Amino acid sequence: MAEALYEKLKRYDKTMLPMHMPGHKRNLLLSGAGGYLEALGADCDITEVAGFDNLAEPEGILRAIEERAAALWHSEEAYLLVNGSTCGILAGIYATVRRGGTVIAARNCHKSVYNGLRLREAKVVYLLPEQDTETGACGPVTPAAVEAARKRHPEAQLVILTSPTYEGVVSDVTGICEAAHAGGVPVLVDAAHGAHFGFGAFPESAVSCGADLVVQSLHKTLPSLTQTAVAHRNGTLVSGAAYREAVNLFQTSSPSYLLLASIEGCIRLLEEKGEALFADWQAALSEAYVQAGALRHLAVIGAEEGGTGTAGSKQGENALSGGGKPRFLRDRSKLVVSTAGTEFSGTVLMERLRKDYHIEAEMAQEQYLVAMTGMGDTREGLLRFIRALLELDAGCRLAPERKVSYPALPVCRHSITEAEELPSEECRIAMSARRTAAEYVWAYPPGIPLLVPGEEISEEMVRFLLHKEEGGVHLHRTSGGEEGWLLVHSLR
Repeated sequence: MAEALYEKLKRYDKTMLPMHMPGHKRNLLLSGAGGYLEALGADCDITEVAGFDNLAEPEGILRAIEERAAALWHSEEAYLLVNGSTCGILAGIYATVRRGGTVIAARNCHKSVYNGLRLREAKVVYLLPEQDTETGACGPVTPAAVEAARKRHPEAQLVILTSPTYEGVVSDVTGICEAAHAGGVPVLVDAAHGAHFGFGAFPESAVSCGADLVVQSLHKTLPSLTQTAVAHRNGTLVSGAAYREAVNLFQTSSPSYLLLASIEGCIRLLEEKGEALFADWQAALSEAYVQAGALRHLAVIGAEEGGTGTAGSKQGENALSGGGKPRFLRDRSKLVVSTAGTEFSGTVLMERLRKDYHIEAEMAQEQYLVAMTGMGDTREGLLRFIRALLELDAGCRLAPERKVSYPALPVCRHSITEAEELPSEECRIAMSARRTAAEYVWAYPPGIPLLVPGEEISEEMVRFLLHKEEGGVHLHRTSGGEEGWLLVHSLR
């Protein structure tokens, strides 16, 4: 096997006088012995010098890493991303959608998708995911919904969805691709949370399900540094040259070789030890789910199946649990803790875990909490988390269940571009009904917009937003500003 990028960086001739950037010049003594430059590995922080290729137009060592990534995830082409999945998503929209074109997009897409649509001034046809009755979160997008939207809008140039979601819900990507491809429409899957899919017993990767573009964050679940990601391209509906050009528009022209070495190291680790590492991870998860079955009031979703998933490892399969309640295929690496019917909200549970047990969960909403696991988790760490839940559960009182349901899709009164140009003013959320939003509003994480500029704010939406705030969920706004207020269009 070729020399690892990290080893090549360590071996780089330190006697070479660097009359080029970066400005620290690999001089670790600048920050003193044991200082930040040494701790952060600045001796390996270089620019595109001879022998280290050019990420914007890779032909050597970086191209070889891309080819290995494509082989590992079974795509036709792979692209290294050091600006996170956001870069790959923006590039996917830019490469496939003409200015003012129509896009079919799941409403629960990440804000990076909305930013990409905004840049292209796209007309958006929203797909409403099913709702997960166990958490109130978004469920999957269905092939039938995609097919119906495509037939209503034959001019559509792209279909976009998120799978898996922040809560680990998996859509039938194979069926969605079949529905979209029947009309010659490419599919972009935001699989930022699914880089581990296709390995071990985890669900099938969107790359293997026929998606034309798939963007994965390596750092979310795999052993790679924050900000590292990979994009994949398949088929003939998206030009590889167009996508590369778009990636270069949104990606830094000074990529960090520390991040690139992290990507290559992650790929090498999966190539050499992936089978054993995934087996260890899944064994630890299975034991955690079994232990979570002892919870009386709180519930780790999926624990009733021993953490084996709800319908095997195939995407698109659903199963019915007791009482005929629909269940979705889930990513078992996401430990989703339901607080429904207890005195805890998800946000209160998150705070208790942080203060009393020194456990920092990923995110929380009104009636659930998400604890992300990754390849670096140990059996001991996962069982420590479950023991904390069991202790909290033992002292937890029951309470009336807080039903959470998303309001109907808001009526669009202005395009996003038009909405940004209209005069606006601050308004209390409680007084904003029948006004139109002049900014994005989202809960972060997961970063899914609840309101988009130009949409009318219904009384149902007002109640929903206030309920979020009362449940301890912080609402973020494009303009920032004080909680309890929104930027709306002026009446005059």
